[in-house]
Amino acid sequence: QVQLVESGGGLVQAGGSLRLSCAASGSIFAIGNMAWYRQAPGKQRELVAGITSRGTTNYTDSVKGRFTISRDNAKNTVYLQMSSLKPADTAVYYCNVYLLRATMRWGDYWGQGTQVTVSS
Repeated sequence: QVQLVESGGGLVQAGGSLRLSCAASGSIFAIGNMAWYRQAPGKQRELVAGITSRGTTNYTDSVKGRFTISRDNAKNTVYLQMSSLKPADTAVYYCNVYLLRATMRWGDYWGQGTQVTVSS
């Protein structure tokens, strides 16, 4: 069994900051790419930021310079530091982890989602 537990969402005023965390636990042998997605009401889920096992990062254009993705491999955790938040960033944020289970099978796993609401 693999679990992804997210935390850190909430309500913040425009211009504020939040830090999301996503910890993976269970029968994990190795972790590959980790990422954050978001889904706003009535919109498709979109990739916000990703980080490879070697630390290479990528961001969607709308968050570049404001969001920072990082990971702690010792803790099997990925973070998303969000600054200068805008109302347009309001969405449910999901972490996504590609990992190798102890059964030696790779798979894609999702967190339960955490709500981020930015008020104007």
